[in-house]
Order: sequence, then structure tokens, then C-alpha cells
Amino acid sequence: MKLHTSSVAPNPRRVAIFLGEKGIEVPTAEIDLAERQNFDPDFVVLNPLARVPVLELDDGTCISESVAICRYFEEEQPEPPLFGTGSVGKAIVEMWNRRMEFEVVGNISFAFRHGHPYWQDRIEQVPDFADLCRRTIEERMTWLDDELKDREYIAGDAYSIADITAICGFDLGRVAKIRIPEDLSNLSRWYATVSGRPAVASTVPSRKKK
Repeated sequence: MKLHTSSVAPNPRRVAIFLGEKGIEVPTAEIDLAERQNFDPDFVVLNPLARVPVLELDDGTCISESVAICRYFEEEQPEPPLFGTGSVGKAIVEMWNRRMEFEVVGNISFAFRHGHPYWQDRIEQVPDFADLCRRTIEERMTWLDDELKDREYIAGDAYSIADITAICGFDLGRVAKIRIPEDLSNLSRWYATVSGRPAVASTVPSRKKK
């Protein structure tokens, strides 16, 4: 088994945090995105979309998409449960994880991709779209702050994949100069709590050993 990953990208980080929370160690192969190693023919064979992460199993099966990889490990090692428990609990976590993907990670990612110099000459940037996503994430942060007034974590009283997805999004926002406003006390409290978890803190790119 091998995890093809990148220590600087948010989706691979989501898997890294998930594995850390589970206490699972997996051999990794670092893909240098800046050098476009994800477009090397050997990697494209693993994932024709040329995206990380990819989990390569011993039988040659390749699983891409970070949540799919996390679900694999949830089935292999159910404890601690990070996708919820019971039919209702699992559905609630799924609902909130999807919301974090679309409302938080999606808007922050597009603001970054369409407004940051890193992506110049890599994609066709649309600055107006970046501005729209910035305005939208500001609205979504206010919404999420209100949602968190009566609970500790995104999907309820238990830490879950929804929190992992959200923290990866908000930390990417820091690269794009998107910050949680100080007056959003509930969201700020959540961010401080989740950021302090060892599996989260150890995967912040700037804190990783070179």
C-alpha cells in the first residue's frame, strides 16, 4: 500500500489529518505539484485526472478523491468513528461534510485559484469570480458562526470528517488572505480548538520538517 500525496495541498492534507486521528501509518510518495509531477505519465496511470491524493493498494487498485480514501480507512478501522455513528448520525455528518466542501472549501479554493499569482499561467483565471467567492465566503462564515453557537463541532458534539474538511479549507484561506473575523467568536473558538489537535497541527505545511 502506498499513498501518493503532497504535503502542501489541502485535499492530501485532509487524508493526512484523518490518518493521524486514526493512528494509522501508511507509506507515502511525495508528488511535487510545483514541478508538475502529477502530470508525469507514471502518475497519470494511477489517476488520469492528474490529482492527488491517490491510495494505491497492494493489488493495484487505485483510490483517488480524499473522502473516498478516508472512507476506505474508516471501514478498515472504525474507531474512532469520524463519519458518524448510526443512520441519523452518519447522515448528519455527511450533510455537514458536503456543506463544508461546497460552502467553505469550494469558495476559498476558487478565490485562491482565480486570484493568486501561483495560478497564473497554470489556469485561465477569472478575477471577478475570485471576488465573488471572497464575498460569498464572508457570508458563509457568518452563517457558520451562528450554527456553532450551540455546539462544539461542525456536525454536532463529536469531532468528524466535517471538521477536518473545514479546517483544511480555512487554512488554505490564509494563503489567499482570507481570515476568520475576530468578531465571529463561535467560529474563532471552533478554529482554535480544532487547530490545536495534534493530527491537525502536525500537518500544517509550514510546520512540517523539510
